[in-house]
Amino acid sequence: MTLEQLRIFVGVAEREHMTAAARALNVTQSAASAAIAALEERHAIKLFHRVGRGITLTEAGQLFLTEVRGVLARANAAETMLEELSGLKRGTLRIVASQTIAAYWLPPILAIFHERYPAIDIELAIGNSEQAAARVHDGHADLGIVEGEIDDPALSRWSISEDRLLLVGATPFGDVQIDAVWLRRARWVVREPGSGTRSTFDGHLRSIGVDATTLDVTLTMPSNESVRTAVEAGAGVAVLSALVVGPAIKAGTLHVAPITFPTRPFFGLRHKERYRTKAADALLDVIGSQQR
Repeated sequence: MTLEQLRIFVGVAEREHMTAAARALNVTQSAASAAIAALEERHAIKLFHRVGRGITLTEAGQLFLTEVRGVLARANAAETMLEELSGLKRGTLRIVASQTIAAYWLPPILAIFHERYPAIDIELAIGNSEQAAARVHDGHADLGIVEGEIDDPALSRWSISEDRLLLVGATPFGDVQIDAVWLRRARWVVREPGSGTRSTFDGHLRSIGVDATTLDVTLTMPSNESVRTAVEAGAGVAVLSALVVGPAIKAGTLHVAPITFPTRPFFGLRHKERYRTKAADALLDVIGSQQR
């Protein structure tokens, strides 16, 4: 059993398609098929159901997939450690960030990092806060940066920066009083559960005695951009990061309500027991220098 066979197995399992996996992994279809066949024949077990042209994981394959992902994560960590023994001359920095951070806050920081360490490749994955935490937990990312609350005892979590939330709508709010009654009567466009923006807003509602489930939610959207666009079209009001709505406010397509939210922190995430990469430490140094 080789690491290459395991990587091919994961690629096929995730895509449930031999040709697509081979293309993504830059191997021939025959090589991918041979790698799967070798695993199955050596251990006399079927990892995939083959129905027509489709393939799906067997129960054994599903169990094996979990273990293989752990093995590959540890292999990547070991490779990173060896690369870093000679300093930050080469290697890969694997980051995962929630949408607001990845799209608006992080890019200029990564540009500075790349200028300082041009030989370090950057792999950036994007998901909501819960998805980002899962990638750090599973070893698929060296460092996570999120805005939501994370409850995972395996992860270290610390404040890394901060952001402001704004309540916005397509028409001016005037001198309206934004109180609990107004919040319940308004039509809302919100992010999906698991989003840091949503969890922060829900937490603020709880602090003023409003149950988020009592809001009149017209749309639940999977990204900041889709929420902003829906609000600009008049679908309702929303609470979004100032980073997201700043240009629209300046252009006059969105207006800010007279309500102030507490600043919300951006959090760094690391696994407590995994190797601390020098590349991740270097990125944190860049972030720290930009906060001063």
